[in-house]
Amino acid sequence: MPTTLAVFSDVHANLPALKAVLRDIDARIGRGEADAVYCLGDLVGYATWPNEVVAAVRERGIPTIAGNYDEGVGLGSDDCGCAYETDEDKARGTESIAYTNAPVTDATRRYLRGLPRHLRVMLAAPRERKAEPIEVLLVHGSPRRINEYLFEDRPDDLILKRMAEAGADVLLFGHTHKPYHKALAMETEAGGTVFRHAVNTGSVGKPKDGDPRACYVLLTIDPERPKADPGYCAVEHVRVAYDVEEAARAVEASPLPDAFAQMLRDA
Repeated sequence: MPTTLAVFSDVHANLPALKAVLRDIDARIGRGEADAVYCLGDLVGYATWPNEVVAAVRERGIPTIAGNYDEGVGLGSDDCGCAYETDEDKARGTESIAYTNAPVTDATRRYLRGLPRHLRVMLAAPRERKAEPIEVLLVHGSPRRINEYLFEDRPDDLILKRMAEAGADVLLFGHTHKPYHKALAMETEAGGTVFRHAVNTGSVGKPKDGDPRACYVLLTIDPERPKADPGYCAVEHVRVAYDVEEAARAVEASPLPDAFAQMLRDA
């Protein structure tokens, strides 16, 4: 029987966006369209509600892994671990984590510090079907590094290598804030072909793909279908409208750079 996971990432302290996504997920669970919820980290940074976002995720008991921002704030570091390349982006990262470190409570910091770096979900068919279980690996950046960017234009061979090293049939990740899905064919030692799926969830609170709406993924796995059939994994990127201006105005009313507010509007 298929199982559907609702998976989101990169909230970045944007409470209005998170609330909208959780309402959408709740409605889908109520209609039987989703079975479980997971978060791929970067709860904090860039917007003005770090404690409130963490509290919302904790209250619901959502299994969550650490993003690079969560790790930095959890440790009280002045480095967001973003692996930015330009001086402008590096400066923005420094401003953002400095702002976030100031208001976070001890409870928030302890929670962030204790988050795991990955989660693994195994979905199996009934024993009589004799099908191999599907291994779903949840990371923030990549299986290798919390802040490695797996952009859509990265070579398929590199992504397959990362997945094979980690033993993942399906890899769920965020960090780039740009959603995509790739079904990648891989030859087996026996000369057959199986498919691995690489899925970037996009971002709830800070999209970078030109669409300011929040984004998350519905991942449906059917473990009764063979891995030679790419249809064992179905992916839907869900866009959710929220009050972008509420979040942008809160940024503008804070010590954060106004440019952060415009990023929310422009995506």
